[in-house]
Amino acid sequence: MDQLRDANWVLSVGTFLPLAGVLVMLFIPKAEEQLNKAVALITALATLAVGVYTLTQFDYDQAGKMQFVAETNWISVIKSTYYIGLDGISLPLYFLSMVITVLVMIYSWNHIPSPGNPKAFLILMLVLQTGMAGTFIAQDLILFFVFFELVLLPMYFMIGVWGGENRQYASLKFFLYTMFGSALMLVAFLALFFKTGAESFAIPYLVENGGAIAKNTQVWIFAGMFIGFAVKVPMFPFHTWLPDAHTQAPTQGSVILAAILLKLGTYGFMRIAIPILPDAAVEWAPWIGLLAVIGIIYGALGCLAQSDMKRLIAFSSVAHMGFVMLGISTLTSFGMNAAVFGMVAHGLITGMLFFVAGSVKERYHTLEIARLSGLLKQVPKLGWILGFCAMASLGLPGLAGFWGEFPAILSAYNPAPGLSEEIFRVYMVIAALGTVFAAAYLLWLYQRTAFGEPNPEFTSHGHSDDHDEIHDVNMFEWIAWTPLLIAIVVFGVMPNLMFKIIDPAVATIVAGIGG
Repeated sequence: MDQLRDANWVLSVGTFLPLAGVLVMLFIPKAEEQLNKAVALITALATLAVGVYTLTQFDYDQAGKMQFVAETNWISVIKSTYYIGLDGISLPLYFLSMVITVLVMIYSWNHIPSPGNPKAFLILMLVLQTGMAGTFIAQDLILFFVFFELVLLPMYFMIGVWGGENRQYASLKFFLYTMFGSALMLVAFLALFFKTGAESFAIPYLVENGGAIAKNTQVWIFAGMFIGFAVKVPMFPFHTWLPDAHTQAPTQGSVILAAILLKLGTYGFMRIAIPILPDAAVEWAPWIGLLAVIGIIYGALGCLAQSDMKRLIAFSSVAHMGFVMLGISTLTSFGMNAAVFGMVAHGLITGMLFFVAGSVKERYHTLEIARLSGLLKQVPKLGWILGFCAMASLGLPGLAGFWGEFPAILSAYNPAPGLSEEIFRVYMVIAALGTVFAAAYLLWLYQRTAFGEPNPEFTSHGHSDDHDEIHDVNMFEWIAWTPLLIAIVVFGVMPNLMFKIIDPAVATIVAGIGG
């Protein structure tokens, strides 16, 4: 136990180390491109090393308890403390954010989007990393809110400066939606603070005292949090910023957005809304489940209507996060385990799909599904990787995607006490139909892009000479992608590696609801 107490510096270092890299980079001239890239990559690797150290020091027998806890006064005027800690739910997501940042840095070595200003681009990614890691360890609502908002600005600039043709529209939409959601969330946090006696913003304190609030009041406070988190997830009908943001964002932005940022919303439900307001969670659960299954079907139908590869992958995120929210809405430990696993699996698989889409765009200068064909003949390795990721995304058993979707569907058969079994069993059937649609759109995408003869427009015999650069997967791509591809297989074959870390922490939450 002493070890847990002694290592309370480790989370702060893991979270704020990227800012040290930013500080160094501010003094390096913009023209020194290689040096800037090297500093950014070394910072990300050092941060990952701290993450690996955290994994080795974590006491897995006590995964249900907060570890590496550090608590100190921060803004005493509003009784907000710098209070951080890590348990079995936040550990996989915290570590994933570090891994993704490193892989994106490696990928960026020779893929900096134009207009080229690698220095600013890499600085934004490091700031983003601090915000993501901080959100997963914050144990105080104000601290959580600060980190939660910190990721907004770098992402806004990433889309707005380095994005596609409609980047200004997409970045503004992303910013306004998220700000609107966050404003309501902050109001809910303040209501919670005053209703529990205005003692503290610490999450463990509120979990203890939140249940005492009158049920009617709880339901209203939950509504504010619901909108804040649902926009971030994004749940149907708050999802419309996502396809635009993804389609216009540079590859790196899309990968980080899909792999980590969408999880901030689902994580917020599990860490804050449900444990603090258990009665309201039971009232809201059927509605969350309803929106989740609408999202699953709607996302899948949206995918079938797309002509742009990146937009299709973006809509698939709406469907996949629907499965995560369905698992959460059952309020059972089985469903929540599936949800956390689903978050990580979605991060690995969809992040990988966006990497592939970015590389296709770079080679062919288009993502129109109708114009791409014959990838397996022209760039066979890239074609195979796309096929592998499509299979993982549709939930093929033996790959990570299966363990996020299948248990989430199954958990709806037996929701928590107090929830209607009939309603949730209807949801279960609808969600199961969603997997059939998922197979349809992913196989359709794969068949159109990978099979057949390469489009004559993109072969050297075609009229244009600027397609000589159509080459297969290069070294930087292999280095950036291999860890994700391996993780998808490893977690698919041995899901218990993650479930045994998640389960004790989930059990703690569910015990609080009385589920």
